[in-house]
Amino acid sequence: MPANLRTITPQDLMADDAFALVRKERRAELMPVKKRRRIDLGPVCTVYFECYETMLFQIQEMLLIERGGAAQVADELAAYNPLIPNGSELVATIMFEIDEPVRREQILRRLGGVEDCFYLQAGADKVRAIPEGDVERTRDDGKTSSVHFVRFPLTGAQKAAFGDPAVTIMVGCDHESYAHMAVISPASRLELSRDFAS
Repeated sequence: MPANLRTITPQDLMADDAFALVRKERRAELMPVKKRRRIDLGPVCTVYFECYETMLFQIQEMLLIERGGAAQVADELAAYNPLIPNGSELVATIMFEIDEPVRREQILRRLGGVEDCFYLQAGADKVRAIPEGDVERTRDDGKTSSVHFVRFPLTGAQKAAFGDPAVTIMVGCDHESYAHMAVISPASRLELSRDFAS
């Protein structure tokens, strides 16, 4: 199926009991994929690039854990299908992962508006992330959320750059309180290229 037509339907889902039997095996199969899709951005931020497979597993997990049955399926599909790339973009869950509650509170209070500061750099091209629009991620007091959902719309030339080893590709954040960049490795570039429609 072309990348831009991928979507998860109820027919793609296993029954909870059947999924429980293969859950451990499915998680192990997905681990290398998730590893190539994980980019550490600075000391406390991680960018997780999503795809059909990561979202399918996430939906199955939610259904198994919450046991909401058929009534829950529509809500999970509505929540997670938008995180599957459409063939001309990359989609990411960005998390500020800070274990200590006091430190987490202090850092997140300095990062108001950070959802507008993420970007991909492909050679000379800087592609600004478009944050999820249905929920405000920065509160009135300036504190941001620890989780952000963003998409990076890409032109044909920008997608092609992922296959050109002469072009450096990075993900970054240029917030005044969290300015970091990370080079995307060749293995991760190849993995992310699977999200593009030809």
